[in-house]
Amino acid sequence: MNVCFIMYPWEEMDPENDSTLALIQEFARRGHGLATTTPANLTIRDSVAFAFCKCLKRADKISNNLKSFHNRAEFYDEMLPLAGFDAIILRSNPPLDMIMLNFLDSVKDDVFIMNDLDGIRRANNKLYTAVFEDDKNEIIPKTHVTKNKSYLKKVIKEGPDKMILKPLNGFGGSGVILIEKRAMKSINSLLDFYIDNKDGTSNYVILQDYIEGADQGDVRILMLNGLPIGAMKRVPGDEDHRSNVSAGGSVQKHSLSKHEKELCRRIGPKLVKDGLYFVGIDVIGGMLVEVNVMSPGGITYINKVYKHKIQEQVIDFVEDKVQEKVNAFERRQKMRKTVSDA
Repeated sequence: MNVCFIMYPWEEMDPENDSTLALIQEFARRGHGLATTTPANLTIRDSVAFAFCKCLKRADKISNNLKSFHNRAEFYDEMLPLAGFDAIILRSNPPLDMIMLNFLDSVKDDVFIMNDLDGIRRANNKLYTAVFEDDKNEIIPKTHVTKNKSYLKKVIKEGPDKMILKPLNGFGGSGVILIEKRAMKSINSLLDFYIDNKDGTSNYVILQDYIEGADQGDVRILMLNGLPIGAMKRVPGDEDHRSNVSAGGSVQKHSLSKHEKELCRRIGPKLVKDGLYFVGIDVIGGMLVEVNVMSPGGITYINKVYKHKIQEQVIDFVEDKVQEKVNAFERRQKMRKTVSDA
């Protein structure tokens, strides 16, 4: 099987903790052909989608150590047709590059792509939680998304004492702040900073009810084909309210509560229907706050606290999906031959 990762540059990886690297290492360990590229390296030649790729040289032995694997990896450059791959794994960081999806639209019927392009279009930002109907706010906190400053100030003034404000397209905990009603005098400048751009355009922001217990951390749950396959608790550092590891948080073991299992059961079928096979969801106090569909992380951290390998389950799934496409193609070819020979 030949796999192409559309991702961030190899040099920008964290060689000890990168989830994408863990997936690539497992593909290589199984003997699959591997290529990496970035959205900027997609191209069209003679009306066919290609990519300028860095192809991983095959090795007789693959290091079990992630950092060693990263450091020893050797590549050669090739311009390759995207339709020639068996699977394409999207692992680029937000914000979503819509042109990248346009390139991939031409090959989506030929290649298994994870996650589904239309699913990513629907779910690439924090608005996606609204698709899970929850009028009683049993699994999703009260959420407001707008550019309207007057409305936001009204919600803050009439709402609970504490709320969370964050940019719509942020990731890794960037831009997430805790606001308190007692600091209303600072709200105007905060909203100006988050919403207004120098070029006259504006940004959407998210305002959510603060969930009690958020100061104790959140739970990252990795879901594969609609089912949870691993979880960890992320605890904020001493100097930051955010629990993201990239913001200084730490990781602890976590067993899913009954409510968290029910949450996964409720949202799993919709994720699968939208082709969002591998996602990371962030949960606080049993409430869903984010669905990460572009480059869900946490594999290496969950592996460390549970002493197992999440990436093996993910690669098993990709192999099965590719085989399904192969089987379907062979069935069609056989039936077409029967019709032609009749």
